[in-house]
Amino acid sequence: MAENVSEGSIVSVVLAAGAGRRFGGRKQLALLAGRPLVEHALDAAAATTASTLLVLGAGAEEIERGIELGGAATIHCPDWELGPGASLRCGLAALGPDVAAALVTLGDEPFVPPAAARRLIAARSEHPPALRATYAGRPGHPVLIERTLFAPLVEADPRQKPAVLLRKAGIVAVECGDLGDPADVDTPEQLAALRRAHGEAVEG
Repeated sequence: MAENVSEGSIVSVVLAAGAGRRFGGRKQLALLAGRPLVEHALDAAAATTASTLLVLGAGAEEIERGIELGGAATIHCPDWELGPGASLRCGLAALGPDVAAALVTLGDEPFVPPAAARRLIAARSEHPPALRATYAGRPGHPVLIERTLFAPLVEADPRQKPAVLLRKAGIVAVECGDLGDPADVDTPEQLAALRRAHGEAVEG
């Protein structure tokens, strides 16, 4: 559980609490390259930081049984139905007092390039409150959130979109389009397209 997360300067927080309604089921467990979708996100997080926290909600126990955590800790978000703001709130609240920043990614973005996270970390020297990777100008992940924003985000209405709060805080975009394209998976059709792009046979 969350109390086992080691306290380092930066911790990866992977949000995967949704019910996958548009997908039609447990999207986190859908297979891509022979592995559950969320495992790819965990791998990318582990390639960047020493500690990873996976935030689960709908079907949390089923998902935990169906994946290899690879050293990641998990936390169950009780109010996940309120949206991604609630999941982010749970994740940030679980981080220890010595964590300086959180690298936030999504469990349905299997190919977020670890190099993008490293680019955000390198840009911390300018000390903005938050950084967001963009791809050809399109907002994406990861998002790096400094500790100064943890309390405002945790205390905010969980129904409010985190992007709104981060814009008010002065989030800075860091272009990462040269590093890859972290396509997200919301529907079976998007998953099928990713499978085709990576040379997998797609039934039907």
